Amino acid sequence: MIDAVRRALTEDLTPLGDLTASLVPSNALATAAFVSRPAGVISGTACVVQTIAQVDPSLELDWMVDEGEIVESRQVLGTIRGSLESILILERTALNFMMYLSGIATNTRRYVDAATGSAQVWDTRKTTPGLRSLEKAAVRAGGARNHRGNLSDWIMLKDNHLMGVSIADGVATAKERWPGRTIHVEADRLEQVEAAVHARADAILLDNMSPAVLTKAVQKVDALTSGGHRPLLEASGGIDLSTIDAVSHTGVDMISTSKLSFGAPTLDIGLDIHTDANS
Repeated sequence: MIDAVRRALTEDLTPLGDLTASLVPSNALATAAFVSRPAGVISGTACVVQTIAQVDPSLELDWMVDEGEIVESRQVLGTIRGSLESILILERTALNFMMYLSGIATNTRRYVDAATGSAQVWDTRKTTPGLRSLEKAAVRAGGARNHRGNLSDWIMLKDNHLMGVSIADGVATAKERWPGRTIHVEADRLEQVEAAVHARADAILLDNMSPAVLTKAVQKVDALTSGGHRPLLEASGGIDLSTIDAVSHTGVDMISTSKLSFGAPTLDIGLDIHTDANS
């Protein structure tokens, strides 16, 4: 986050700083309120804190909401008080982060609320390069769970990997090479599901299956394990707001979709500034 904020400020202030804000009297003081224009879920407050720390640590910030809180239209989220010039310098960077991440949190909440079955909602690694940790934090703020953070978190044998190794051999080698790591296997047909269970995979990604086929896959896994080691079952592929509820009732444990963050509309947040008459 520190580097992301630094890059954003550098992008805005190189090479000569904020030329327009420099016209404001140096002793001018102001109070600025973050205001959510529509209702939504708030995320990115830590980025605002970091932006202030890098621009002017003397500014006073007071949050009136918590990360992940659902807010109403026109609700005041927090206030900044101090140098008007500093507030003007940080305004767009702070708002860009907060609007973007609150948009992901708000969109995520829509998916979580739409999935009325027992399955939890997961994100994916389809994220903006360099901003993954921030986007995953926004997903958590929206009420969903995080899938693996990067390629070193755990082993995931997807269809392209399985062109070069069998499920049985891939799982066995992974267990020997990285004992204790989660081993996840992608399956797009029931025979692969059975092979993954026999290989004792920790999790199975059920890819692009209809709710009817997902239900059969869950039943097959339950029958094969019958009270023993049961892998985590994840549904993925082609899932959106129109389909997630049906999938959540199939018996899978998790539903993953890149749509939580990819294409999420920003949440419109403004910074309403009022100058101090005595400054």
